[in-house]
Order: sequence, then structure tokens, then C-alpha cells
Amino acid sequence: MKLKHFLRGFGVIAIILTIFPFVAVDVWWVRSFDFPHLQLTFLTLIAALTYFLAFDIRKIVDYVFVSVLFACFFFQAVKVYPYTAFASYEVLDTVDDSNLINIYAANVLQDNTETSKVVQDIEQFKADLVVLTETNTFWKNQLNKKLDIDYPYKIEVPLENTYGMILYSKFKLVEPQVRYLIEDTIPSIDTKIVLPSKDTIQIYAIHPAPPVPQHNPSSVDRDAEMMKTARLARNSKYPVIVLGDFNDVAWSETTKLFQRVSGLLDMRKGRGLFNTYNANSYIMRWPLDHIFTDVAFRAKKVAMGNHIGSDHFPFFTTISFEPAIAKEQKLPPATKEELKQAFTEILKEEEQTQEELHD
Repeated sequence: MKLKHFLRGFGVIAIILTIFPFVAVDVWWVRSFDFPHLQLTFLTLIAALTYFLAFDIRKIVDYVFVSVLFACFFFQAVKVYPYTAFASYEVLDTVDDSNLINIYAANVLQDNTETSKVVQDIEQFKADLVVLTETNTFWKNQLNKKLDIDYPYKIEVPLENTYGMILYSKFKLVEPQVRYLIEDTIPSIDTKIVLPSKDTIQIYAIHPAPPVPQHNPSSVDRDAEMMKTARLARNSKYPVIVLGDFNDVAWSETTKLFQRVSGLLDMRKGRGLFNTYNANSYIMRWPLDHIFTDVAFRAKKVAMGNHIGSDHFPFFTTISFEPAIAKEQKLPPATKEELKQAFTEILKEEEQTQEELHD
């Protein structure tokens, strides 16, 4: 009986953790359960299978309990499925590779001093566009010594608060600017880039604050920055790429809403999870770093970089600019309800800011 109580308790935990992400609150410890989704999927399956050790075929409660566990597992698996090799690509394969762009994004970890590893990784991938987050003055000075020649165009926002950002480009930048969408201490980069083909594309690089107690105990700021960026992407007259450390996983409701509103595609779908964080753990890893692209782009290569001394792995892609066949992978337009929800997320942050100003 003690074994059965233990297994039932184990199963209840799996059920509760499955339900938590749907609790309609923005508190950090609830939202954090969005992250270990793959781990929760295996936990739920183990709970369901081990319960058979104490299963009583004469008791209907056991049938109900196991059925609920398998329903939770099925639900978890459905969320993970798009990021497996069994699913269809959302960003289709390159057809014409005459107009390729190599993009490299990495959270370098501000306290990390292994700058040479980052430079070697960038050189190995032959990146045309590089976005690095958590870059302070030390990182700026060290990287400029080694990358200035290859990257004549750059935007530097070195900060000591772990939200510094640097963009390097081999291609000409047009109208580069630094935005502060939510807080005046958390920058994002907004620039157009002229490709060798003379086509112009729009780049948004972001690093929203995570919902953690030491910085922000709710996900309101992060969600609002993602929605504001989605709105910018939606209204852009140029093909858009959004990249950076989102501090959010690919399957969360917020990221899915970001996609629906922006109309951008996730190259992970059909290709793999590419868990970029935590590089120092073999078990607790999930995809926090992203590169979302307009329908005008196709994917030739998607990969994670090497261990660069950071707690994040770099995220890399080679994409081709093929606007003539963009309609082949276009997403359905966002519904009125989705647009309203995105506006609500922005409004919540603005109301929170006003309350803080009045306190």
C-alpha cells in the first residue's frame, strides 16, 4: 500500500505540473513551468508506466488515474512533436542558394572571459550577421580587437547589467538604432541590412528580461517586449528577422502568440529542439535562443554552436532570401482574438509601469 501511495503521489505531481502552464497568472514561478516541457513529458510517461506496479484491475479509480496520466502525457507529447524530425518543416529548405545569409546568435554570459572561443566559433560558422547578448565593455573591447576587420558594420550597446548587446555585420546597415521598448536599462537593436543582392531586410535583436524574482517577479515585461516586437515585425514593409535570447521557450503560449501576430516562422519546427540553455546541464536544457524569419526566407542549415564558456550554446542558421516563393510557406493570418491578446499583454506592462511611477 505504501508503494501505491508513493506512485499515486508521483502521478499527482506530474498532473499538476502539466496543468501549471495554463494557470492564468504572470507570477515567475508559475511561468517557469513552461520551460522544462520535454522533461515533464518524460516524467509523466514514467509516472504512468510505474503506476502499473501497483495497478488493481478491480478498482475503477486506478483506471481513471492511469487514463488521466496518459492524457497528460499525450498532451505534453503533442506540444513537443512539432520540434521533432517527424513533423513538417515550417521554414522550408533552400531552393536557390545564390542569396545566402549566415546568422549567429549567442548569449556569451557577461562573467565569461573566454572571448577567443566565441571568436573561433563565429569564424568557424563564417557568420555574416552576429548578435551577442550579455556583452559589457570588456567584451566589446576584446571582440573589437579580433572582429573589426571582418565586420565593418556594428552596433554596440555595452552594459554592465547583463543586458548589453552587440551586433556585427558584413553587410551595410541602414538606419541603425537602439530601442528601449520596456525599460531604459534593457536595449534592443533595430536596423535594416542591405544584402549583396541589393535587397533590404529588417533586423530586430532582443533580449527581454526573464520572469525571475531577483529582477522581475512576473512575466509581464518579457511578454510585452515580445508583443511589441511582433507588432513592429507585422508592420514592417521589409522582410523581417527577429533573433536573440528571448528568455522564453519555443512552445510557450507567449512565443506562439508572438509567431501568430508577427507572421514569422520557426526554423526549429521539423528539425529539432536545439536546446541552447543550460549548456552546463545535460538534463535541464530547453530552447531559449531564437531566430525567427519572414516567409521570404528558406533554411539551408540550422545548428547549435560549440561550448563557448557560457551557460548558453550559440544558435546558428544559414538562410536564403527567396521572396518569389514566399507564399509556399505563409502562415494563416492572426485572428482578432490573437491580436487583442497581444495588445492586452502590452497594456498590462504599461499599466504596471504607471503603478510603479505612482508608488
